[in-house]
Amino acid sequence: MNPAVPAGILAEVPVETQIAPLLGALDGIGLEELNATAALQTRIDRKYLVPATTFARLFGSFDADMRVLDTGGLRVFRYDSVYFDTPALDSYFLAAHGRRRRYKIRTRSYLDSGASFLEVKTEGSRSATVKERIPYSPADRSTITAAGAAYIAETLGSTGQQPPSKLAPVLETLYGRITLFLPASNSRATIDLNVAWSLPGQAPLVMANQVVVETKSGSAPGQLDRHLWHHGIRPSRISKFATGMATLMPELPANRWHRTLRHNMPQPTNPARTTP
Repeated sequence: MNPAVPAGILAEVPVETQIAPLLGALDGIGLEELNATAALQTRIDRKYLVPATTFARLFGSFDADMRVLDTGGLRVFRYDSVYFDTPALDSYFLAAHGRRRRYKIRTRSYLDSGASFLEVKTEGSRSATVKERIPYSPADRSTITAAGAAYIAETLGSTGQQPPSKLAPVLETLYGRITLFLPASNSRATIDLNVAWSLPGQAPLVMANQVVVETKSGSAPGQLDRHLWHHGIRPSRISKFATGMATLMPELPANRWHRTLRHNMPQPTNPARTTP
């Protein structure tokens, strides 16, 4: 059981500082063991936007067996993702219109280890997310190489989709991530801190007062899902790619994420989104 978080400090310090003692009290798990135990490349994802102080309090009261990803004593890892789309933003519009056959293409770089991957995410049966990836040179993280294009075509072709053409970077995200393993439900959860979005060549927009919690399990909800539900926290419609694009490009259609954009996302200084 985690020790309680002192209530008096919750509104005064960053969330990573608030939960650091809680993370330090958990047993660690290495990446190789985590992947062997609960890779969950095909999974049901549930996402939550939680005020940072609320999450620190709920995390402190979460009475469950947990292990935290640990590499050389490091437990908060820096992630950088570059998302790619066509000039017509086909990937975005497939998501915005809720198409069953949709895809997401990105590079994912683990800044602390220097590893980088090219990833293709598709929607499988029963809303399960299927992620395929190959190692990728960090130097190429903002481009699609010939080998990368061939991999994308092969991966999407296996699902009956036409490979997109003229892919270019459209959005970059940067954040700190904590990864938890919950043995009792064989589930994983990630906590993303200080999520920052930026369009090519523009300054980032940072969400500092909320964390993005994502649970990854089979068909049944995990323990953290049930804990959040018990305290009135329900899943949110959020995609770092789609909601980031919609926030920074308010001319895009975004009815699927309207509530999230209106109530949860930081607002760029220019221009303001109009209500649909």
